[in-house]
Amino acid sequence: MNLLQTLEHEHLLKLAENKVFPDFRAGDTVRVHVKVVEGERERVQPYEGVVLGRKNRGINSSFRVRKLSNGEGVERVFPLYSPNIRVELIRQGDVCRAKLYYLRGLTGKRARIAERRRDVKKTVASTPSA
Repeated sequence: MNLLQTLEHEHLLKLAENKVFPDFRAGDTVRVHVKVVEGERERVQPYEGVVLGRKNRGINSSFRVRKLSNGEGVERVFPLYSPNIRVELIRQGDVCRAKLYYLRGLTGKRARIAERRRDVKKTVASTPSA
């Protein structure tokens, strides 16, 4: 790695050392707790929606979350390594695409995403040995 990549990687490790990121991807429903500063007051505002996609660019990584607010679609982009957010995984969606921009044109039941099955382990029937 060159010097710039090395410095960026060290800074990324320092930012991520005390944060726990759930393993989420496009189609998952997440709740992002955003720290909002208003003057001298601080509060935490939850933002819950479907992840439309992730952009993995090292320290510039981000993810896009879409929710419906009063019947209107609202999207927000969050930097992944920001100290002002905390991500909580609500449910895992079963989709076959990396970016779900097609959800922008859908409403109601068409915009629903099936839930991914949890780790279901298949048991192998044992055959009696003779």
